[in-house]
Amino acid sequence: MPLIGRRRELAAVARLVDRARDGVGGVLVIAGPHGSGKTALADAAAALARSRGLPVERTLVPGAHLIVLDDADRGAWPDVSALTGSGAAVLLTTTGDAGHRPDLRLAPLTEPELAELLPGLSADAVHAVWLAGAGWPGPALELAASLDGLGERDAVVELALTTPSRSEFLILDVALIRLLESAAARPLPGATRARVLARLARELLGDQSAAARRRALADEALALARHTGDSGTIAEVLDARLHALWDPAAAEERLATASEIVERAREAGNATVERRGLFWRFVALAELGDLDAAEAALTAYARAGELDGDAEAGVVTLARQAMLAMIRGRFDLTEALTEEVVVAGHDAGLADTDRLSFTLRGWLAILRGDAGSEATRLQRFARRLPGQFFEATAARTLAESGRDAEALLELDRLLPSVLAGTGPRWIGAVADLALVASHGGDAASVRALYDALVPYRGRLVVWGGANMITGPVDDYLGRLSRRLGEVAGGARHFAQAMEHFDNAVAQEERLGTLPWLAATLKIRGRDGDEERAAKLAARLYPEKSDDSWTSGHEASDAEGSAPAGAEWRLERDGDDWRLAAGPETARLNDVRGLHYLRTLLASPGREIAALDLVAGGAGLNVAPGEPVLDATARASFRQRLDMLESQLDAADRKGDVKAARTLDAERTALVAELRRAGGFGGRPRRQSAEAERARVNATRALQTVLTRLEVAAPLAAAHLRASLHTGNRFRYQPAPGGPARWRV
Repeated sequence: MPLIGRRRELAAVARLVDRARDGVGGVLVIAGPHGSGKTALADAAAALARSRGLPVERTLVPGAHLIVLDDADRGAWPDVSALTGSGAAVLLTTTGDAGHRPDLRLAPLTEPELAELLPGLSADAVHAVWLAGAGWPGPALELAASLDGLGERDAVVELALTTPSRSEFLILDVALIRLLESAAARPLPGATRARVLARLARELLGDQSAAARRRALADEALALARHTGDSGTIAEVLDARLHALWDPAAAEERLATASEIVERAREAGNATVERRGLFWRFVALAELGDLDAAEAALTAYARAGELDGDAEAGVVTLARQAMLAMIRGRFDLTEALTEEVVVAGHDAGLADTDRLSFTLRGWLAILRGDAGSEATRLQRFARRLPGQFFEATAARTLAESGRDAEALLELDRLLPSVLAGTGPRWIGAVADLALVASHGGDAASVRALYDALVPYRGRLVVWGGANMITGPVDDYLGRLSRRLGEVAGGARHFAQAMEHFDNAVAQEERLGTLPWLAATLKIRGRDGDEERAAKLAARLYPEKSDDSWTSGHEASDAEGSAPAGAEWRLERDGDDWRLAAGPETARLNDVRGLHYLRTLLASPGREIAALDLVAGGAGLNVAPGEPVLDATARASFRQRLDMLESQLDAADRKGDVKAARTLDAERTALVAELRRAGGFGGRPRRQSAEAERARVNATRALQTVLTRLEVAAPLAAAHLRASLHTGNRFRYQPAPGGPARWRV
C-alpha cells in the first residue's frame, strides 16, 4: 500500500531505526483500525532498517536491532522491557490500547490524499469512496476495485446504495448520509431514486431534529416505488420507511406493512428483505401483547436466517429469546443465552453486541432486585450516548434501589425532553419515568405521564426492536393513578388504578410473565394478592426472604440514604431559617411555607388537616353543636382572607418579613375562627370552601419553599418532594434518602 499522507508516522519510524542503529533502542506503538495502513508502516520500517544494514526480526529475539510486531494485541501484550534495555528497538502496531498507550494514532486520509492514492478515479468517484470508506486507505482501495466493470452505472449511486452503514442504533453515520445526499442530488430513474431516498430517511433516524425531513423523504420514496410497480423496490422502501418513521402508536400499521414486505420480497426473490419483514411482524405482535404469535414470528425469522447463513440474524434471535425467557422468569436460561449472544455477536461482527448484552444483564439485575448495581453503569452509558433516553432507565434504577430523592430529581430534569421526544425508545422511557413518578412525583408530572401513556393501554412496553419488554402499560397506568389519588385526592383515581391493575394482572396471567405478575399483585392489594405474590416470589427469587424480594417494579433496601443516627435540622436563626441536611446547608427568608413544613416535620407520619395546618394546630377536633357563622359573616371572612392571601404573596415575593408576620397572624386568627365554626348551617362539615382554600394555599406555600430549596439544597428538596403528601390532609412520610430524624 502506498504510504500517502503518513509523513509524520514515517518520520517517527526513521527516528526509531536511528536509535536501533545507535544502540540506544526504544519502543514505538502505532494504533489504528484495520485498513488504516499499520502493516504498510511496519513493512516500511523493516525495509528502512535493512537498507541501513540492521537485522530485523518479526518475533521477540534477543540481540536483534529492530523488532517489528504487527497487530501486537492479537495475543497477550508482549513484555519488551528487557529487550529495549539491551539496546533493541521495537515497533508495535495495534488496533486498540491494550497493554500500552499508543505513541501515534493513525488518522483517516484527507480527500486530496485519497485522490493521490486513487489516480484513476474521477473527482466524483473519489469523493464517494472517501465518504464510503471513512478516509481509510484499506477500505478505499477495496471500494475502488469494486467499481471496476460498472459500465454505465453511476459510481456515486452504487456506493450510496451498497456501502454498509457504520451507524449503531440511533447513532448517525454522517459520512454515509452525506454520500446519500450526493446521490439524491443526481438525476436518477424512479426506482433508484426511491431506494436512495428511503435509505437516507432510514439513516437519519438518530437525528431528532429531522422528523419532518424523514417523513418527506419516506413519503416521496414510497410514492416513487409504488409508481414503478417493482415488488423488490416496494419491499425495500417499506422496510426503510418503518425504520425512519417509528411511531409507538403505529403497531397495527407496522403489522400490516410487515406482511406486505414479506409478500413483496418473496415475489422479488429478496430473502434479506423478506427476513426483515418477518422480524417486523415479531416486533409488532410483541407491542400488541400477543407474545405467542410474536415468538412464532421470531422462529420463522430465525429459520429463514439459518437457510441463508445469516449470522447476524442468529445473534438477534438469541438476544430476543433471552429476553422472552427473562420476562417469563427463566433467569438461568437468560444468563446462558446472554453468554451465547456475546460470543456469537462478536464472531459475526455485530456492532450492537455489547449493547444487547448490557441491556439483558442490566434488566436481569433489575428483575432480581439488584437495581442499585446498574444505576452508575446506565448513567455512564447515557453520557456516552445522549438523546437515547438511557437517563430515564438510570432514574428508574435509582427509584427501585430506594434512592427516591435522587430519582425524583432526575424526573424533574428529564420529563420535558422525554415528553417532547419520539422514536423507538420513547415509550420505554415514558414508562421508566412513570415508575419513578409513582415513588413520589408531584401531581403535574404524574398527570402528564398518565396522559402520555394512556393511548397505549392494553399493550406492552416494547423498546426498539423488542430487545427488551418491560411490562404491561396498564401496570404503569395503575401506579400513576394511585399516586394521583394520593396527591390530588378523589376516589375516582383509586378506582381507576384498580381497573388498570386488574387489566395488567389478566394480561400477565395470559402471557405467563411471572415476574411482572408478582410485581403487580404485590402493589394491587386485593384480597389474596399479597399471599399469591409471596408464593410467586419464593419460586422466582429463592435467594430472597419473603419480605425483601423485589421484582423490577418495587424498591429494594435504601441505598445512598442517610446513615443511621444522621440528623437534619430546620431551625430559626434570627429573622431567618437555617436548614442543615447532611452536606447541604441553606439559609431561607421567613415565609409561611416554612412554618407549615416545620409542623409536618415535627410529626412524621401524622396526617394534619389543611385548616389545622394553616391555623397552626395539629389534628384539632370540633365539637358538634358549636356556633357557626351566618352567610353574611362568612362572606366577609372570605373576602378578607382573599385580600390577606394576595398581600401575603406580595410580602413573600418582596422578602418583607415584618409585614408577612402581621398578615399571617391575622390570617391564622380568621382561619381558626372558621375552623371552630364547623359546617355551614350546623350540618356536619364536608369539603368546605375554607378547607379547599386552605389546601390550595398551604400546598402553594410549601411548593414555594421547595422551589427555593432546589437551588441551595437540591438533595434535601428532592427528599422533601418525595416525602410530603398534600391534599385535604397533609403528611410528612419520610422517603428513603432522608435523615434518621429531624430537629425542628
